[in-house]
Amino acid sequence: MALLLSPFDAGMIAPATAVLAITSKHLFRVRLANVFNPAALALVLAAVLFDAGHSWWGALPELGWGGALIIGAAGWYTADRINKLPMVLTFLGMFYALATAASFVDEPSDFASLFRAPDLQAALFFAFFMLDDPPTSPVKYRDQAVFGVLVAVAAFAGFEAFGWLYYLLAGLLIGNAWWAALRTYRSRTRRSGASPAGEGRPVHATLQATADRRL
Repeated sequence: MALLLSPFDAGMIAPATAVLAITSKHLFRVRLANVFNPAALALVLAAVLFDAGHSWWGALPELGWGGALIIGAAGWYTADRINKLPMVLTFLGMFYALATAASFVDEPSDFASLFRAPDLQAALFFAFFMLDDPPTSPVKYRDQAVFGVLVAVAAFAGFEAFGWLYYLLAGLLIGNAWWAALRTYRSRTRRSGASPAGEGRPVHATLQATADRRL
């Protein structure tokens, strides 16, 4: 969070944001996992409650393309190590596809900032180091693809419709909520004994039918 908050904000902003992040991990949970990325939720709340600025200075925007290459290389290594690279690439592809398409429909200058510093470096830092947070993002590739697309669409909608400073973070929170809801649904389905095919057939009935066929 310190890498995203503006260093020129009041001295209590960073500690207060840290408290919000830690508290959110205990308030918003699904079984053993927290629902929202704690840093993303705290940064959004800090912007709304304290008017905190987000400079994303830790994404190295001052270095221009050099900073983007550093973040991209380090992020690629990290995302590959935790097996979340498909989700990262899906998000970046969809987000910039939407920005490119919108530039042909509306005024191109409205979207040019997304391809320049600091927004470009912010998007890379976000995708490689926040989007793929293991406790709050999917593991299976199909779920990763859906998650990446959903976050990209939600983030771009926040940028286009509202011009939010925290459009990337807000998109991530929407994706987190979807993933938590899906995990809860799947967990309840497994506990209820429904078959993987979704037919609602109890597990014991499936096992009995298999035994009958073998006999």
